[in-house]
Amino acid sequence: MIGYYGPIVFETSDERIINFSEFTHSVEANYGYHETIGTKPKTEFLDPGLETIEFLVNLNGGFGVKPRDEIEKWSSIVRTGEAHPLVIGGKTFGENPWICKSISNTWGTVYQDGKLYSAKIEVSLEEYVRL
Repeated sequence: MIGYYGPIVFETSDERIINFSEFTHSVEANYGYHETIGTKPKTEFLDPGLETIEFLVNLNGGFGVKPRDEIEKWSSIVRTGEAHPLVIGGKTFGENPWICKSISNTWGTVYQDGKLYSAKIEVSLEEYVRL
């Protein structure tokens, strides 16, 4: 097993391959600016911003994956607003759990009977800091 995010398991085995690529982790900060007449604004650090992660999940029926089922799992996470830890290589990624802000799926091969054989899911996660 490579890792997991809630009910989604990333793995490569003889029976099933579901993995991610193009993994991007962004960290930012929030700043305020104090305007003064005749000089440049003064910059003030306010707080750390929320971290974000984006990646692509490749789904292929030839590797023991049912693309429609996987798309529905991701869609359910988005619709319910669930927050989960992201675990990769046995280590929790980040200090807080992550919410799935959005997914976008692109269908690849569809068989004559309407069965989806391959697809890609673009996933956007955002750090979730509890109240």
